[in-house]
Amino acid sequence: MKLGLAKSFAHPGGNATGISMMTARLVLKRLELIQELLQQKATVGFLVNPDNQDLLQEIDEIARSTGRTLKVAKARNQDELEPAFRHLVSAQVGAVLVSNDAIFFNLRAQLVALADRHSLPASYEFREFPAAGGLMTYGPSLVANFEKAGTYAARILGGARPEDLPIQQPTEFNLVLNSATARSLGIEIPPSLLARADEVIE
Repeated sequence: MKLGLAKSFAHPGGNATGISMMTARLVLKRLELIQELLQQKATVGFLVNPDNQDLLQEIDEIARSTGRTLKVAKARNQDELEPAFRHLVSAQVGAVLVSNDAIFFNLRAQLVALADRHSLPASYEFREFPAAGGLMTYGPSLVANFEKAGTYAARILGGARPEDLPIQQPTEFNLVLNSATARSLGIEIPPSLLARADEVIE
């Protein structure tokens, strides 16, 4: 909507419709979950692509509204990831939230390895990260959203007009924990969090 490609979620108008991942709004929830996992109010760092100005603004708003100290490290590409993690370590953060970004998703194996090397508990948005050895994730299912996008593509190819198809938003969010990674970091997952997990990867 901010880019003017759609008038609203319910009535997009024009030639644009699709699936909204709505991930930026999950930042506060992910912050609460990593704090619950650590069982302490540690200083949390955020790894973000500096080109995502909306997310940087949201982080500032969360810091002001919660009174929490939040450290930001920025990376646009693979070469900037290691310096970003060194910055987080020097800032003595107790955990890091990796923001949703296509670059980060494509570099998930490297991100997981960096978090492990620096002994930083890390939270991500998609299940593919803990599947690759990441600690935890909370967010919508990529597979489910790709399936919805495929359904929309089929409808449009069948003659439906994009302007008549509401932009769908995820209704299900999954909490996934990697217990092996937690053990390697010396973290005991609280029973309350285990009970709420949609999946625990051993």
